[in-house]
Amino acid sequence: MIILENPLALILIPIFLVLFILTVKLKKDPAVKFSSKFAVDNIKPSFKIRAMSIIGTLRLIAFVLIIIAISRPQSVLKESEIIREGIDIVLAIDSSTSMLAEDFEINNKRVNRLEVVKQVVKKFIEGRPDDRIGIVTFSGRAYTVCPLTLDHEWLLKNLDRIRTSLTEDGTAIGSGIGSALNRLKDTETKNKVIILLTDGINNTGKISPITAAEAAKALDVKIYTIGAGTKGLVPYPVKGPFGDVVYRPVKIEIDEKTLKKIAQETGGRFYRATSSTSLANIYREIDKLEKTKIKEKGYMEYDELFSYFLFLALFLIITEVILKNTILGCIP
Repeated sequence: MIILENPLALILIPIFLVLFILTVKLKKDPAVKFSSKFAVDNIKPSFKIRAMSIIGTLRLIAFVLIIIAISRPQSVLKESEIIREGIDIVLAIDSSTSMLAEDFEINNKRVNRLEVVKQVVKKFIEGRPDDRIGIVTFSGRAYTVCPLTLDHEWLLKNLDRIRTSLTEDGTAIGSGIGSALNRLKDTETKNKVIILLTDGINNTGKISPITAAEAAKALDVKIYTIGAGTKGLVPYPVKGPFGDVVYRPVKIEIDEKTLKKIAQETGGRFYRATSSTSLANIYREIDKLEKTKIKEKGYMEYDELFSYFLFLALFLIITEVILKNTILGCIP
């Protein structure tokens, strides 16, 4: 298949043809005066005289070929097809004060749960460039940190903004799911996923987690639930009597039963993360599970043809010059 990159250039061809015809008609042939027409009536034009018309024709053809070259004719070699994988994902992250418990480690250094989650989520986002991803966070109330977007650089900047105590404390799991559903309900993508992470028990909010899960099922939204935190007593930072930070052992309960029911209701899975390594593995597993292939037309490969027309035009111009200055030359 041949296509033209600059087809409008071909408009110049009829313009040149009109100018050429006008030039030929207005041009006066050289003449020699004779006393009598009878003297030249029987003289036929020689081959050289007849061939003189070739000069103008060669020039015209050369100009037409140059215009065609300017239009950039291209031969389509093949059209590639790119397979992309993309779904809509909302990350619902618990930001209640219990996420400050420091029972996770990174590089043998004790780190609180929220910071570990943010680091793991960052890698998860970076590994899914074709997905629209949004973030909601919840404690006593839920709010949107970032709507669904393909601008993952901006998404990661908003992820860094998540802190505890941004709203009243508590764990409103149902509200977190509800806020995530508000971001997904009107999207046209077939596959919609919520990845909900919490380290507590639902103890506030106007909507129960199970009711929210039923709404997700009705909207065909799958929910993966993650219970984050080690079992038993965990070190929790508090202010000491002199304003310094001291750690007290506290027990933070996770409602695994409810999280499992949410996942089962929506066709997702429940995971338990008791370390930074297991948390990273969970997000990697979810990453593998949620892949949808989307076929898109990719780039086309072309073979540029303009050079052939330019070379031919150049050949005709050189031929014209040679003929005009040799066998078809004339004395002024």
